[in-house]
Amino acid sequence: MKLLRSKRWTGFYAAAMTLFTVYVMLDTFVIPRSYAVAETVAQSAASSAGTGETGSFSGALGKAMTKRTGGSGTTTSSSASASASKTASAASGSAAASSGTVYSDGKVTVTMTDYRESDTDIHVADITLSSADELQTALANNTYGKNVTEKTSAMASEHNAVIAINGDYYGAQNAGYVIRNGKLYRDKSSGTATEDLVIYSDGTFEVIKEGEITAAELLSKGAWQVFSFGPGLIENGTVTVDDNTEVARAMKSNPRTAIGQIGKLHYVFVTADGRTGDNDGLSVKELADFIKNTLGCTTAYNLDGGGSSTMYFNGSIVNNPTTNGRTSERSVSDIVYIGKN
Repeated sequence: MKLLRSKRWTGFYAAAMTLFTVYVMLDTFVIPRSYAVAETVAQSAASSAGTGETGSFSGALGKAMTKRTGGSGTTTSSSASASASKTASAASGSAAASSGTVYSDGKVTVTMTDYRESDTDIHVADITLSSADELQTALANNTYGKNVTEKTSAMASEHNAVIAINGDYYGAQNAGYVIRNGKLYRDKSSGTATEDLVIYSDGTFEVIKEGEITAAELLSKGAWQVFSFGPGLIENGTVTVDDNTEVARAMKSNPRTAIGQIGKLHYVFVTADGRTGDNDGLSVKELADFIKNTLGCTTAYNLDGGGSSTMYFNGSIVNNPTTNGRTSERSVSDIVYIGKN
């Protein structure tokens, strides 16, 4: 009888543990949890800056913004696109001008160029802005939370973006600083060595380590956007990764997404294809070398890659996103974008 009871309790315990494990997995990767509603950039400028996981806010963005003052492969696109971009910008005034590779509206100019390196197609958006607050972010369903996702192209369309890339997929993590459009949503560090990209209110890029500064301190210095993925690729014009650097759990060659700064209000969005017969993908070092040597960035940062890598320009996806071995766009938690004026 005791043996029978023991077996029953063992069975109940095993079943309970199985259910608990299933729940933990669902809670981690599937069940969406909404913590706060994201505000538009216009609303952010007029409201207070936030803190913590719950999305409660304190301190004015305007005050934070005053803390900052100042600020090799073969291409498949014509080199004339850059000069065409400048011409369109000068001629357009307040009217937008666009083509298959260039968009300009007098405030924003985007020039698209495709490269082929390391048996991989690389898509580059060269971006010049008139103001740093045009470099914006959006959250899936306009909601800060966990497992809240939407396709990059859908978010871009909803926010009238001319150019967009996937962000750091903050919602797949329980830690890592999250500051978006001047609001602090998460101040929990994911580790002292974690490298974040800070975009300040004057448009300056900086790669920092979470162990050396708090999210609140970054906000007080005028942080406009903060991404927690990494690693940093280039700092002060120097490549900061080597052949042994890799994102945790990633393959050596992968689809990639990166963002970089060339100069004042001059940026690049970059995606590299991979995981297909035609595209090997890039290592982190190959990505960094390309961005420095070919694009001339002084600061650059690796965003979420793999199946998340997506670039959207003027209503269309320009790269080849892959999910589970097929060409398909993955839903993610956030994007970086430039809107149409």
